[in-house]
Amino acid sequence: GIQLNLFIQIDYCNFCLNKGKEKNMVFKRINAICSLILYQRRDYYNKFRHHALFIGAAVPFFTQSDSNDTSNFMASPITPMEQLQSNPTDMKTRMELMIMKVQAEFCKALEKEENSSHKFLVDKWQRKEGGGGITCILQDGKVLEKAGVNISVVSGHLPPAAVSQMRSRGKQLSEGQLPFFAAGISAVIHPRNPHVPTIHFNYRYFEVQDGTNVQWWFGGGTDLTPYYLNNDDAIHFHKTLKEACDRHSNTYYPKFKKWCDNYFDIPHRGERRGVGGIFFDDLDEPNQHKVFGFVTSCANAVIPSYMPLVAKHKDEKYSEKERQWQLLRRGRYVEFNLVYDRGTKFGLQTPGARYESIMMSLPLEARWEYMHEPDQDSREYKLLEVLRTPKDWV
Repeated sequence: GIQLNLFIQIDYCNFCLNKGKEKNMVFKRINAICSLILYQRRDYYNKFRHHALFIGAAVPFFTQSDSNDTSNFMASPITPMEQLQSNPTDMKTRMELMIMKVQAEFCKALEKEENSSHKFLVDKWQRKEGGGGITCILQDGKVLEKAGVNISVVSGHLPPAAVSQMRSRGKQLSEGQLPFFAAGISAVIHPRNPHVPTIHFNYRYFEVQDGTNVQWWFGGGTDLTPYYLNNDDAIHFHKTLKEACDRHSNTYYPKFKKWCDNYFDIPHRGERRGVGGIFFDDLDEPNQHKVFGFVTSCANAVIPSYMPLVAKHKDEKYSEKERQWQLLRRGRYVEFNLVYDRGTKFGLQTPGARYESIMMSLPLEARWEYMHEPDQDSREYKLLEVLRTPKDWV
């Protein structure tokens, strides 16, 4: 990476010799931007990032000289390096390396806020039907009660139930078991302190082979679930996501913010899961390259949107009453994930799925009380008002 005095870090700026033309240097790919920045210098960062994104959009992602860059990952890639190097511009390659980089950066940022004795357990697993994943788990920490950051790169044949689910979303797919490829990153962070919100994010790429036609699309989102409402936190979170969206289209944030509010709805409770964020699915326009750039920007926005909130609140004192409220809200989190979440349903319907990774999003502890309702003048009730009627934060 290149360290700039503006406290901008750009990873993976690589040059390599062109085969047969040793005098020609080929500028390949600026892959990832804005790992860890000083948040008060965001104006400088945003100005530079606009130009870096433009340069990165014009060149392929990966070169044969990039193999050393994988040393910063939590584990070696799922796909063999020889295969990745032989297909540097293939979207499957680009997506796998992007999510592995985001996984490593986020895990390391979380570990910096945690007690030094608590590190992520790295579990690399294989799926006999094709592919595998890397699950990173930190449990029973001082700051993080349970944190899971998982990537999966899988392939195989879609079962009929999964095909039916996709058809219900408007996908024109043939009958039978269709070859597919999916790569994604999913993370859920359950903090110990009730004043630190929970974050969830998921970004994924999907391909389905239908005869001679390949259908592809991206999906994902980032959302925040506080236990006590802090307006400044919600504004910072949404503002950071909006900035990531606006670099690609001014229509993205309002559209995907509303989609998020609607998706993370718990109908039987009449509540949203949290204060929202962004959510999108089946995104395949304007073209594959531009959508990938947008997804990368969103994934890179996770650290600046969330880590300042962890640092701000992790050492605040809290009462047993606040802890019990946190556990009640986690019960709502469990209800949504097991009853309504589309990703959980897809995973449970996929043959050979790794159920430990699917259930990674569930907290260590949750609570249900019969007919619980907080007092109307309480801080707990103020949160419920926002969950029942979503608001615009920026």
